[in-house]
Amino acid sequence: MSTLQWGWNAYFEAIWKSAERESLLPARVVAQSHGIWRVAGDFGEFLAEAAGKLRLAAEQGADWPAVGDWVAAELRDQGGGALIQEVLPRRSQFVRKVAGKKIAQQVIAANVDTALLVSALDGDFNPPRVERYLSQCWESGAKPVILLNKADACEQPQEQVEEMERIAMGVPVLMISARTGQGFGELHAHLARGQTIVLLGSSGVGKSTIANRLMGHVIQETQEVRESDGRGRHTTTARQLFVLPGGALLIDTPGLRELQLWEADEGISQAFADIHALAVQCRFTNCSHATEPGCAVQAAIHAGSLDLERLENWRKLQREQQFLRRKIDAEARQNEKRRIKQLMRGVREMYRDREKG
Repeated sequence: MSTLQWGWNAYFEAIWKSAERESLLPARVVAQSHGIWRVAGDFGEFLAEAAGKLRLAAEQGADWPAVGDWVAAELRDQGGGALIQEVLPRRSQFVRKVAGKKIAQQVIAANVDTALLVSALDGDFNPPRVERYLSQCWESGAKPVILLNKADACEQPQEQVEEMERIAMGVPVLMISARTGQGFGELHAHLARGQTIVLLGSSGVGKSTIANRLMGHVIQETQEVRESDGRGRHTTTARQLFVLPGGALLIDTPGLRELQLWEADEGISQAFADIHALAVQCRFTNCSHATEPGCAVQAAIHAGSLDLERLENWRKLQREQQFLRRKIDAEARQNEKRRIKQLMRGVREMYRDREKG
């Protein structure tokens, strides 16, 4: 396959030509597991390792190569694999705080156009969890679509669909069954050729079954979920990128036991746009939306137009962000964001000039 089939476009071409990389080749990371990557490009596919200078700079954080990344690769002689010398600037990235107490970020998928946020209509139905995914998705730069899977296992799913639509804030909500194929015609409308899609959700929601149906054959083994709680074990153990029959590119990820947000203030604002719209109507600018007089948020709760659980989940995510800010070097992070924005601005200008030329 060529780089074009892996999603290479004029945008990344402009980035590539913005620096001297004569001895290197563009490649996409198509699989990742335990410090080993598989990269693909015009040269075919090779297993790859990170070059020493990249290891020193990345420290397995946000600069560490992730599935979906475009990288500058050096091919070793006689089919000896490849070395990843550089990760190209990303158009989007789905990030979370690493699990546990360590304060560091982990890129789950890079250069994603559309994120399919999978929940299930059985015992795993969990709107607050989807609110969390939506917050990080809006922060990532990808467009979210909510998939409510296992429609065949729910006798009256419409009530749950309507509940999810209330928190979706205009995001498409599709009811599907990966087992029977229900709803997949509508899903295919979001799978454009050359676009990169990522499947995200907890274990047991049916991501592997969805991936298998989209591919038309088994690419991931599946397991039954426990009847006691509707949860399952991880069936996908590594992040991988597949080319779908229609030309879209699908990243399948292991189920996430937890998704701790990473610097997602803007994403939270967008995911909870209804609460933010109400907050500006409060009498006091520093309203905590608890017992203050003239609180528009509490008025909406009493009127039944805002669910108390949604407000509590918003507060929980806000507390997590405040804790995170206290733990990281905010000034250093802001400087890095400014540097990336300047770089991307230059790339966009180069791309516009190229189009005009």
